[in-house]
Amino acid sequence: MKFDNIDGNGRLWAVKYDENAVNVLSMLFCQWSDVDWLADFFSSNKADLERNFQIRSVDKAIYDTLKDAEELECMILDLAEDSDLDKMFRPLNNMRTSELLLGKEKAKGRRETHPSWLRLYALRLEKGVYLITGGAIKLTHTMQEREHTLEELRKLEKVRNFLLSEGACDMDGFYDLIQNKR
Repeated sequence: MKFDNIDGNGRLWAVKYDENAVNVLSMLFCQWSDVDWLADFFSSNKADLERNFQIRSVDKAIYDTLKDAEELECMILDLAEDSDLDKMFRPLNNMRTSELLLGKEKAKGRRETHPSWLRLYALRLEKGVYLITGGAIKLTHTMQEREHTLEELRKLEKVRNFLLSEGACDMDGFYDLIQNKR
């Protein structure tokens, strides 16, 4: 497991899993812009799309995803130095009321016509600093309802446990880990 500095100033990171050639953020934006992949995904999850978003057209879902992904990618990659990532990322559990060590977080795309189903999942390393562990198209109320979102929960926990086992529970520990990985 390696970590890529996304914004260049150490506030936004993405995991590069050993089995992948690129980090998860690059993989997600590539996937979310692949019309064939999106067609397969929405065809396989059409019942959730209809039930939870009242969208019956796979083509409409693809169009909305392409647009949302482009906007989310621009928002992530064009971060100003004074951007407040704490406003972008929110606790994964909507009922959480206090900060946790390596808290699990989410960032959503933005939509006007219906809620965005695009999600980025991250661990909060400290105030304003996040490590993206993955992402998904979430069409259900909870992540536990579908295998692809359940897998994202597993990845969050796997990375969190790895960081804790390496003593990387704050930025000093995280930087030490990165230095030792080189």
